[in-house]
Amino acid sequence: MLTFDEKLAIIESFPELERRNVSLGRINFQFPESKSDKKNIVYHLHPNGNGFVYAGDLPNYAKDEKGLVNIRDFSADELRQLIKEAIGTLSPLVKPVPEEAIIGDLSEEHWVDEENNLLLLKNENDTWNIYFGLNLDESFDTYEEAVEFLKEEGFHRDNFPR
Repeated sequence: MLTFDEKLAIIESFPELERRNVSLGRINFQFPESKSDKKNIVYHLHPNGNGFVYAGDLPNYAKDEKGLVNIRDFSADELRQLIKEAIGTLSPLVKPVPEEAIIGDLSEEHWVDEENNLLLLKNENDTWNIYFGLNLDESFDTYEEAVEFLKEEGFHRDNFPR
């Protein structure tokens, strides 16, 4: 059986959880990014080593009527796995998409001007689009037309994309 301090160290190794001290020396750990109203992942971790982890609909765990699993006799690996699975079930399904992911495998070029403003020239569905950040600035039927526009506006191709 893991000690209170060992369990605490394992739980605190999950940066997505926030510690909340409660009565009688017990500690809860909440998952603020939870897709449901259920925020407590670890419930009433007690200095005597007893405590509970929310397992909700996870199979293969003995749960009480609230979906909580008693972790008193869990090994380090079992505790890590349960917490990881619990966080996974409460994580939002849609994650923010970084700006770079929008580009994907499409052909693109970076263009800059004297003031170091950056435009992105991308070939999308047989159209050459110019973006300022995520905003579409101009569209052209051919690459040559897009390049001519960029040069007229004082931009040159950036050979060292950021």
